[in-house]
Amino acid sequence: MKHKAFFWFMSPSIAAMVLFIAVPIISIALQSLHSEPDKVVEVIETCGPFGCTETTLVTDAAEDAGGFFGVFSGLSHYTNRNHLALSEVSVLWSDAESFWKFVARLLNLPFYKAMTFTLTYTFCVTPLVLFFGLLVAMAVNRLPRPAKGPIVFTTILPMIVTPLIGSLILFWMIDSRGIIGATIQYIFDDPNLSLKGSITLTWITLIVYGVWHHSPFAFVVYYAALQTVPFEQLESATVDGANTWQRVRYVVLPHLAPVTAFIAMISLMDNVRVFEPIIGFNAGASAQSLSWLVYNDLRNETGQLYGSAAATSILTISVVMVVISPAVVRTIRDFRRTR
Repeated sequence: MKHKAFFWFMSPSIAAMVLFIAVPIISIALQSLHSEPDKVVEVIETCGPFGCTETTLVTDAAEDAGGFFGVFSGLSHYTNRNHLALSEVSVLWSDAESFWKFVARLLNLPFYKAMTFTLTYTFCVTPLVLFFGLLVAMAVNRLPRPAKGPIVFTTILPMIVTPLIGSLILFWMIDSRGIIGATIQYIFDDPNLSLKGSITLTWITLIVYGVWHHSPFAFVVYYAALQTVPFEQLESATVDGANTWQRVRYVVLPHLAPVTAFIAMISLMDNVRVFEPIIGFNAGASAQSLSWLVYNDLRNETGQLYGSAAATSILTISVVMVVISPAVVRTIRDFRRTR
């Protein structure tokens, strides 16, 4: 294809990426450098024939305060206590008696606490998604053809259910009056036992839900990729005396390596953005993610903190880039190897 034809062919996609990806990211980056104008709280008393009522009115300190994004504040959002907390980290490091005590105190700061849960969720869910997706795909691939259709449809049901609805269903099931919660209380003969009463159990429940919801995507991609495994190589390995595990290890898994890198990259990006299960499980007190911090800033009682939310968004994008970088490097290497 000629360069000119390629340019005109790709121009709509490039324009869409610039309009819906590049421009919003630049806007968020600029917003993160600004703060909202100071608020003035006025109490207005209105009197009538049946008495007086007071109305609280919150307005900006000045109508012309700041520009389009607000008041310029530089990197203050990134360095304050709700984000990187550079001054607090310095004080903790100087006062800590040991490294582990420093880490324990550091994880009580909002951003680091949220990042701990986000990374724990991401690096627990992603490997399990890859494992169960491949396991189910290989099992379904060996089924008789008439049974494959219903099994495939049943397997992808968790992917069809929206994350918020799915998390709400599981939340009701693990409630003390739900089927899972009541069963656990019956088994352990403890009417006060609750999966929602412990931070650790809450994290485990969220991770289990994440695996349940994301595994169908890995299954679909793996199942499609299994149809492209060269039959000649499998037949040759069988003739050479390779058993089932050896055929999987030396023929199937190397063939699926590029697909695995792709699934891992998509899963990592989805898992770092974990948000809906926390809302669905009403687990904000036990598990806060980076996306939840953005949500919390935008529903602040004193007003929407756009600058703080934007700074958290930029930091989240940075975390995503770092997390998916190994998968991206592997994908680039596989692409160059196949050229």
